Amino acid sequence: MRLRNVATGQRLRHKLLLAMMRVAMRARVPDVLRVNLYRPELFGRPFTAWVQEAMRGPSDWSPGERELFAAFVSCQNQCPF
Repeated sequence: MRLRNVATGQRLRHKLLLAMMRVAMRARVPDVLRVNLYRPELFGRPFTAWVQEAMRGPSDWSPGERELFAAFVSCQNQCPF
């Protein structure tokens, strides 16, 4: 389910960014990026900070290994991003 506001309620600068991304990707921009841009103060910045800490923070695993784990889990969940 896609929320209409997330799909169409972006600020003008975000709409332009999404349009450029759509052209560059030659596909629809993933919904997670749309949500990050829709309300960055509520979801985008806190979520991005958490992901950066999880993927780049101190760990016994390298960032590359963590990226590989994330890609594998996304594939298992049939997630396109």
